[in-house]
Amino acid sequence: MEISLVRHGKSLWTENKPITCQEFRIWVERYDSHGIFEEKSYPLETLEKMAAAKMIITSHLKRSIESAKLLNSNIQTISDTSFRETELPIPLATCWGLKLNASMWAVLLRCLWFIGYSRGCESIREAKKRAEKAAILLVNYAKEHQHIVLVGHGFFNMLIAKELNKMGWNGARKTNSKHWNCTTYSLL
Repeated sequence: MEISLVRHGKSLWTENKPITCQEFRIWVERYDSHGIFEEKSYPLETLEKMAAAKMIITSHLKRSIESAKLLNSNIQTISDTSFRETELPIPLATCWGLKLNASMWAVLLRCLWFIGYSRGCESIREAKKRAEKAAILLVNYAKEHQHIVLVGHGFFNMLIAKELNKMGWNGARKTNSKHWNCTTYSLL
């Protein structure tokens, strides 16, 4: 049995001008609602795993669904909110009008999330519990279909990978977080 975790393609929403933390929430909504860039080529391992898959699962977000269709349009996918990306917290204050690029806000807020700040989103503990349930769901799909692929998101794929490792699945301890890349876990 194999479970492959693929990170979605790069979002079409690329605006990265300095914004406030309140504007960052709108930026995230736009990032979530835009599609993805279609590439000239994709990693060979990812294409091979997608072609061999008996089932493809995605999150409900547009970039995950579109990525799966670009990589293998011949197989039906199942979309499930259980596989959504981990959210970022909402800053408590206005941060005194501080403006940063969206990528810097994402890093800052993710660091705060990792140390326990989770205002307005699920906590890291809750995300880990969701990842445990998601991993169990993937294992059940793999038992039925032998080889499955999840086209998901960087941080949540990482949490799922940790759960698969705990359950005895063989594979990398850390997922490849680059867009379109694949990390595969197997159980003999």
